[in-house]
Amino acid sequence: MTLVKFNEGKNRSLARPGFDDIFESIFNDTFLSDRMVSRVPAVNISETDGHYHIELAAPGLRKEDFKVDLDRDILTISAEKQTEQTENDKKYNKREYSYSSFVRSFTLPDSVDDANIEAEYTDGVLRINVAKKEEVRTASRHIEIK
Repeated sequence: MTLVKFNEGKNRSLARPGFDDIFESIFNDTFLSDRMVSRVPAVNISETDGHYHIELAAPGLRKEDFKVDLDRDILTISAEKQTEQTENDKKYNKREYSYSSFVRSFTLPDSVDDANIEAEYTDGVLRINVAKKEEVRTASRHIEIK
Protein backbone atom coordinates (compact mmCIF):
# COMPACT_ATOMS: atom_id res chain seq x y z
CA MET A 1 0.00 0.00 0.00
CA THR A 2 1.32 3.44 -0.95
CA LEU A 3 0.46 6.55 1.00
CA VAL A 4 0.14 9.76 -1.01
CA LYS A 5 0.13 13.05 0.87
CA PHE A 6 -1.79 15.97 -0.61
CA ASN A 7 -1.50 19.52 0.60
CA GLU A 8 -5.07 20.74 0.93
CA GLY A 9 -3.96 24.36 1.36
CA LYS A 10 -2.97 24.69 -2.30
CA ASN A 11 -5.28 24.66 -5.31
CA ARG A 12 -4.58 21.43 -7.13
CA SER A 13 -6.06 19.79 -10.16
CA LEU A 14 -7.51 16.39 -9.33
CA ALA A 15 -6.57 15.13 -12.79
CA ARG A 16 -2.86 15.61 -12.11
CA PRO A 17 -2.30 15.38 -8.35
CA GLY A 18 1.52 15.15 -8.29
CA PHE A 19 2.27 17.29 -11.32
CA ASP A 20 2.72 20.56 -9.41
CA ASP A 21 4.88 18.88 -6.78
CA ILE A 22 7.40 17.77 -9.42
CA PHE A 23 7.88 21.28 -10.81
CA GLU A 24 7.88 22.82 -7.36
CA SER A 25 10.69 20.50 -6.27
CA ILE A 26 12.72 21.32 -9.41
CA PHE A 27 12.38 25.09 -9.22
CA ASN A 28 12.75 25.29 -5.45
CA ASP A 29 15.91 23.16 -5.47
CA THR A 30 18.62 25.02 -3.55
CA PHE A 31 21.26 24.29 -6.19
CA LEU A 32 19.25 25.95 -8.93
CA SER A 33 17.95 28.81 -6.81
CA ASP A 34 21.46 29.62 -5.56
CA ARG A 35 22.72 29.77 -9.15
CA MET A 36 19.83 31.94 -10.32
CA VAL A 37 19.92 34.43 -7.46
CA SER A 38 23.62 34.52 -6.73
CA ARG A 39 25.77 36.38 -9.22
CA VAL A 40 29.05 35.83 -7.40
CA PRO A 41 31.93 34.35 -9.40
CA ALA A 42 33.05 30.81 -8.64
CA VAL A 43 36.29 30.39 -6.70
CA ASN A 44 38.89 27.62 -6.56
CA ILE A 45 41.26 27.58 -3.57
CA SER A 46 44.30 25.31 -3.52
CA GLU A 47 47.44 24.96 -1.45
CA THR A 48 51.04 24.10 -2.22
CA ASP A 49 54.05 23.93 0.10
CA GLY A 50 54.78 27.65 -0.15
CA HIS A 51 51.52 29.31 -1.19
CA TYR A 52 47.75 29.40 -1.09
CA HIS A 53 46.25 29.90 -4.54
CA ILE A 54 42.89 31.60 -5.11
CA GLU A 55 41.38 31.54 -8.61
CA LEU A 56 38.24 33.55 -9.26
CA ALA A 57 36.40 33.16 -12.59
CA ALA A 58 35.24 36.60 -13.72
CA PRO A 59 35.18 36.87 -17.52
CA GLY A 60 34.28 40.12 -19.21
CA LEU A 61 36.01 42.35 -16.68
CA ARG A 62 39.27 44.28 -16.86
CA LYS A 63 41.94 44.31 -14.20
CA GLU A 64 40.99 47.95 -13.44
CA ASP A 65 37.49 46.76 -12.40
CA PHE A 66 38.89 44.71 -9.48
CA LYS A 67 39.78 45.85 -6.00
CA VAL A 68 41.69 43.49 -3.68
CA ASP A 69 42.05 44.56 -0.04
CA LEU A 70 43.57 42.98 3.04
CA ASP A 71 42.24 44.09 6.42
CA ARG A 72 43.96 42.15 9.20
CA ASP A 73 43.21 38.54 8.20
CA ILE A 74 40.28 39.23 5.82
CA LEU A 75 41.06 39.23 2.10
CA THR A 76 38.29 41.01 0.18
CA ILE A 77 37.91 40.81 -3.58
CA SER A 78 35.41 43.14 -5.20
CA ALA A 79 34.61 44.28 -8.72
CA GLU A 80 32.37 46.89 -10.21
CA LYS A 81 31.61 47.43 -13.87
CA GLN A 82 29.30 50.04 -15.32
CA THR A 83 28.79 50.58 -19.04
CA GLU A 84 26.56 52.95 -20.95
CA GLN A 85 25.52 52.67 -24.58
CA THR A 86 23.73 55.49 -26.37
CA GLU A 87 22.04 55.28 -29.74
CA ASN A 88 20.66 58.43 -31.35
CA ASP A 89 17.98 58.14 -34.00
CA LYS A 90 15.91 60.78 -35.74
CA LYS A 91 12.90 60.51 -33.44
CA TYR A 92 14.17 59.12 -30.16
CA ASN A 93 17.16 58.70 -27.89
CA LYS A 94 17.80 55.23 -26.47
CA ARG A 95 20.09 54.51 -23.53
CA GLU A 96 21.03 51.16 -22.07
CA TYR A 97 22.82 50.84 -18.73
CA SER A 98 24.66 47.79 -17.57
CA TYR A 99 25.87 47.55 -13.98
CA SER A 100 27.38 44.56 -12.23
CA SER A 101 29.27 44.20 -8.98
CA PHE A 102 30.24 41.58 -6.44
CA VAL A 103 32.21 41.20 -3.21
CA ARG A 104 33.85 38.02 -1.90
CA SER A 105 35.70 37.85 1.42
CA PHE A 106 38.03 35.15 2.72
CA THR A 107 39.51 34.70 6.18
CA LEU A 108 43.19 33.92 5.85
CA PRO A 109 44.92 31.56 8.30
CA ASP A 110 47.68 32.69 10.67
CA SER A 111 50.27 30.96 8.49
CA VAL A 112 49.98 33.66 5.79
CA ASP A 113 52.79 36.09 5.03
CA ASP A 114 50.62 39.13 4.34
CA ALA A 115 53.53 41.10 2.84
CA ASN A 116 53.77 38.60 -0.04
CA ILE A 117 50.39 38.59 -1.78
CA GLU A 118 50.31 38.88 -5.57
CA ALA A 119 47.33 39.20 -7.91
CA GLU A 120 47.11 38.74 -11.68
CA TYR A 121 44.14 38.86 -14.07
CA THR A 122 44.47 36.96 -17.35
CA ASP A 123 41.96 35.27 -19.65
CA GLY A 124 38.96 35.98 -17.41
CA VAL A 125 40.52 34.47 -14.26
CA LEU A 126 41.81 36.49 -11.30
CA ARG A 127 44.68 34.57 -9.70
CA ILE A 128 45.86 35.53 -6.23
CA ASN A 129 48.94 33.87 -4.73
CA VAL A 130 49.26 34.21 -0.97
CA ALA A 131 52.66 33.21 0.41
CA LYS A 132 53.02 31.21 3.60
CA LYS A 133 55.36 32.28 6.39
CA GLU A 134 58.82 30.74 6.22
CA GLU A 135 58.47 28.84 9.52
CA VAL A 136 55.30 27.17 8.24
CA ARG A 137 57.05 26.03 5.06
CA THR A 138 59.81 24.24 6.97
CA ALA A 139 57.50 22.84 9.63
CA SER A 140 56.61 19.72 7.65
CA ARG A 141 59.11 16.94 7.24
CA HIS A 142 59.22 13.19 6.83
CA ILE A 143 60.00 11.10 9.92
CA GLU A 144 61.69 7.75 9.49
CA ILE A 145 60.24 4.77 11.33
CA LYS A 146 62.86 2.76 13.24
